[in-house]
Amino acid sequence: MALKVYNTLGRKKEEFKPIHAKKVGMYSCGPTVYNYAHIGNLRTYIFNDILRRTLIKNGFELNQVMNITDVGHLTSDSDEGEDKMLLASKREHKSALEIAKFYTESFFKDTGRLNIQKPEIICKATEHIKQMIEMNEKIEKNGFAYFKGGNLYFDTAKLDDYGKLARLKLDELKEGARTDKDQNKKSPTDFVLWFTKSKFGAQEMKWESPWGIGYPGWHIECSAMSSHYLGEQFDIHTGGIDHIPVHHTNEIAQAEAAFQKKPWVKYWLHGEFLVMDKGKMAKSAGGFLTLQSLIDKGYDPLAYRYFCLGTHYRKQLMFSWEGLDTAASAYNSLKNRISEIKRQAGGEVNPEFKEKYRTIFMQAVNDDLNMPQALANLNQMITDNAMSPNTKLELIADFDEILGFDLLKEEKIDIPVDVQELVDKREEARKKKDFKLSDKIRADIKVKGYVLEDTSEGPRVKKI
Repeated sequence: MALKVYNTLGRKKEEFKPIHAKKVGMYSCGPTVYNYAHIGNLRTYIFNDILRRTLIKNGFELNQVMNITDVGHLTSDSDEGEDKMLLASKREHKSALEIAKFYTESFFKDTGRLNIQKPEIICKATEHIKQMIEMNEKIEKNGFAYFKGGNLYFDTAKLDDYGKLARLKLDELKEGARTDKDQNKKSPTDFVLWFTKSKFGAQEMKWESPWGIGYPGWHIECSAMSSHYLGEQFDIHTGGIDHIPVHHTNEIAQAEAAFQKKPWVKYWLHGEFLVMDKGKMAKSAGGFLTLQSLIDKGYDPLAYRYFCLGTHYRKQLMFSWEGLDTAASAYNSLKNRISEIKRQAGGEVNPEFKEKYRTIFMQAVNDDLNMPQALANLNQMITDNAMSPNTKLELIADFDEILGFDLLKEEKIDIPVDVQELVDKREEARKKKDFKLSDKIRADIKVKGYVLEDTSEGPRVKKI
C-alpha cells in the first residue's frame, strides 16, 4: 500500500515517491545544544522517529542525517539576538565546546529513554565549516550574495520564488518584521551567510574564510551539511513548524541558489507545537519542562511517548498533568493486557487474522502517520477474542516496530517495601479466611498505585 505524507511545500497529502527507487535521504533539524531539550522539542523528535520507522517498515533503505548546532544559532531565527552558545557559556561559566558536549550527551540520553532511534549520520556544525564556506562561495559566484559592512549576505531579491515554502508575500513585509533593522541589508528578508563583524566582541568560535575571520550564519549550516551527506537533491526534510517562515525558507534559498536545481528537497514535513496554557513551550520563556522532570514525578518516559502519539503530529498538543496521567494509565493498561496475553501464550497463528489486522494498522500509519488511529487499531486487535494469543503476540511485535513502546519486553517491577509488606499480610489474612481484612488490604495496595491479582502461581503485583 502507498505511503502518503503531508507536504508543506504543496500544502497537501502526496504519495511518497523517492528520487531513487527504494532509497530515501532524509534530513532532520537537530538540537541547538545550549540547554536541555524540553518536552516540546522532544515531541518533534518522536514524530521524526515515527516517520523513520514507517519508512523502514515500508521497505525503504533509509539514510537519515541530523545536525547538532554547536555554533551560529542566534536567539532569533533571523539575524538578531545573541548566539545561543555564547549565552550558555556566560550563564554556566564554561567554554562553548564544554556546553555543547554536555547538552549533546543530555539530548541523546533523553532520546534513548524515549526509544527514539539514532539517525545514520549525526553531524556537528563545528566540524563542517569547510562545507559551509564552499557553499557560500557557490552562492556568491552564482550572483546571489553581496558583501557589506563586514558580512556576507544572501540577496533574496535575486531568487524569484523566495519564500515559496512559507508562501511569504514579500511586498507586504515591513522593515523590522524579520530583522533588527540591519543597515547593511538591502531587504529585510536578506540574511547573513557569514559574519566577520559580529555584534558580540566575545565571540569564542571563529574560523578563517574568504571574507575574513568569523563564523557562519545559522541557516547555511543545515543546507551545507544535508547536501554534503545526501546530495544536491534529496527526498525529505523535517522539523518543527516554527522553522517554516525563516530557517527552512532560507535553507531552500541557499541550496537552490548554490546548486541551481529545483526542487532541492521533494517533501517537507513539519510537526506542530506542544502547547501549555500560555502558548507554546519555549526555553526563552523559562519554566520549561524536561523529560527528567517528568521522570522525577514518577512517569515512565514511554508514557510521554504514548501521550504524544495520541494526537496527530500536525495538530497542536495541549500538555496538562491530567492528560499525561490519562496517557500513563492507558499505557500501563496496555502493557498489563499484553502481559496477560503472554501468560496465555498458545494456539496456532492464523495468517488471515494476521494479514487483516496488519493491513488495518498500516493503512493508518501510511495515511500521513495517523498514530491515534493506529493505537485504536492495536487496542481493537488485542480485544478480539477470535484470535489465538500467539497470533496477537506476533501482531504486537509487528506493530511495535513502529510504535516503539517495548511492548513485549520483560519488565521487572520494583515493588516498594511497604507494598510488599501489605501483600504478605494479605496472604496471611487469606490463609486465615479473613476475607474482610483481605479486601481492605487489597484496597490499601491500590491506593499506593498497585493492583493485586490472584493467580494459580500466587499473588501478582502490577503498577496501575
